[in-house]
Amino acid sequence: MQMKHPKLVALLIIGDIVAVILLLFWWMAQPGFVDAAAWNPSKAPALAGATSPNTALLEARLIAQGKVWGPEDVAVDNAGRIYAGTQDGLIVRVDADGQVETWVRTGGRPLGLDWDPQGNLIVADAYKGLLSIDPAGTVTVLTTGTEDGAFGFTDDVDVASDGLIYFTDASSKFGQGEYALDLLEFRPHGSLLVYDPATGQTRRLLDNLYFANGVALSSDESFLLVNETWKYRILRYWLKGERAGQHEVFIDNLPGFPDGVSGNGSGTFWVALPSPRKQDVDDMHASPWLKNIVAKLPKWMLPKAIEYGLVLALDEQGNIIASYHDPDGKHLQEITSVEEHQGSIYLGSLGNDRIGQLKLKPR
Repeated sequence: MQMKHPKLVALLIIGDIVAVILLLFWWMAQPGFVDAAAWNPSKAPALAGATSPNTALLEARLIAQGKVWGPEDVAVDNAGRIYAGTQDGLIVRVDADGQVETWVRTGGRPLGLDWDPQGNLIVADAYKGLLSIDPAGTVTVLTTGTEDGAFGFTDDVDVASDGLIYFTDASSKFGQGEYALDLLEFRPHGSLLVYDPATGQTRRLLDNLYFANGVALSSDESFLLVNETWKYRILRYWLKGERAGQHEVFIDNLPGFPDGVSGNGSGTFWVALPSPRKQDVDDMHASPWLKNIVAKLPKWMLPKAIEYGLVLALDEQGNIIASYHDPDGKHLQEITSVEEHQGSIYLGSLGNDRIGQLKLKPR
């Protein structure tokens, strides 16, 4: 079929192309969700030596598979029952036979869990703040903010033997569903805090942290660790001694994004890395303008975790002494917490449908 007006058709096509280009430039010029900062991370370390890939996590028992949704952190009671906070705002309890029951509904997103000396479960809920749940399941809100304002993203918690509760606010700007935006912006919105049950007071110990995540006390409680997820590092904050109140880098340039950290009380720290490093993310940090554009894309197009299972064991001097892997991420992936209990480590995940239990072998 011969076109009667080829010039008109060509002009219409050109007009459409120009309109699309103008629309694209208009979209790029609109105020963004983030105000990205530049960063030049160190080259990612190779997985070698103590971090060499292995298949140790494939030996883990899978608990409550298909019955839990995003058990981000886990805690085990003296009866061996497992508690986990899930994506749908529940804290579930799993018995020895793997049967799952709803224990408490927080109405938020329960993340970090730990027991206080009285046997209450202390919960860092991303939306509800710091909670205490007694053995009967009664929920008490302990704190939702400081004099500086409300928490934005209550994340992880560790309770000292004297009852002081150390916890993190991952980001004062971005909520739990927006952590990818916090990564792209790469500004220090996180804080390390302490809550004193005796006085009801909440104090900020450190601020200006790049996504303050896991927190864990040392075996003698002279210091605690706090993960800066986006900087691939862990800080040490001194609680006792000449350096009390000071902080320093405990370990830097990790091979992945550190999420949860816990101490076993005997000199070992367990670190969960839900994803290895991503070269495209590291490269993107040099270009704030690019990150501002990426932040405007649909959520499904934002950076995602690599399907991989990775856990590190560290000594109290900051040395990696062992690593546990699932290279394909089919058995366990996106691991966000590790809790040691009676010779096993229990593994939580932000987005998976199972809890892992790995019996430890002598190192």
